[in-house]
Amino acid sequence: MIYMYMHRNSNNIRMKRGVEGKGYEELSAKYYGVCFVGGMLSAGITHVAITPMDVLKVNMQVHPDKYKGSNIICGLATLWKEQGPYSLWRGWSSKLFGYGLQGGFKFGLYEYFKNFYSADDAFFANNNNNNNKNKTLIFFLSSSSSQIIADVALSPFEAVKVRVQASHPLFAKGLADGFPLLYRTEGLSGFYRGLVPLWARNLPYSMIMFSTFEHSVDLIYRNMIQRRKQDCSIPQQLGVTCLAGYTAGAIGTLISNPADNVVSTLYNKKAESAMQAVKSIGFANLFTRSLPLRIALVGPVVTLQWFFYDTIKLLCGLPTSGGGLARPEGAEG
Repeated sequence: MIYMYMHRNSNNIRMKRGVEGKGYEELSAKYYGVCFVGGMLSAGITHVAITPMDVLKVNMQVHPDKYKGSNIICGLATLWKEQGPYSLWRGWSSKLFGYGLQGGFKFGLYEYFKNFYSADDAFFANNNNNNNKNKTLIFFLSSSSSQIIADVALSPFEAVKVRVQASHPLFAKGLADGFPLLYRTEGLSGFYRGLVPLWARNLPYSMIMFSTFEHSVDLIYRNMIQRRKQDCSIPQQLGVTCLAGYTAGAIGTLISNPADNVVSTLYNKKAESAMQAVKSIGFANLFTRSLPLRIALVGPVVTLQWFFYDTIKLLCGLPTSGGGLARPEGAEG
């Protein structure tokens, strides 16, 4: 369906005004390449940086009785005492490559799909209310389209990461021995055991995160700063990016927490199906288990991702993200 839509509108990609009024005649492969590399570097680096928190989160989800009532400091201390300091960095290589690839596809394809969908005049109406609704629809479609592909790239790395971080006795030391071991023991299906729950977690999160970010950027410039983006200094633009990024990350985390618990349970084979995982976790626990830690974890990570991503775009001569859509050739401004 997406392919048919893209093929039908492929001739409309040429832009009259380009990205944020910067005068690009069309959104070239170079532009999307910068977005892909920016997303890959920003996501990979930030996820590696918070590996200890991620290890704790996975263990709290997979071994809830052991960490019941523990705060972040106590949980990290327990891991350090029982498994040594190296345990806090288990899975770092899976995070670097897995979330790096996911970030590249997620950010790069989001930019691509956003401009593809916005090239259709049918998405734009004359009155502002409809126009805002249509923008949100484009953000939802673009983020979900990119996330589906990004999670296919992430899933094998996530499968290895969760097992490395939470298996006792130790499943593997890292990605190098974990990848072939998982393939030998479970086959190709082992890499994608949690793909559907991964989509269930990341699709709503991505849709809410990107849409919230876009509308937050627009709101900050229009109502708080009351100046156009291009009239603001680079520090001001990156400040807007960080504020909108944190807001988007925190709201997206609330939406995705139930599926995140299911993913960890499935990848550690604590359940054989999503329904069995939900029953074993408990409906209320789906929303509350590891939620404070995830908010503390995801908010700063998403903020840093957007900061690094937009910094890379600025260094390459591109505008910062959010707050507008490119219009198709011949469309009125």
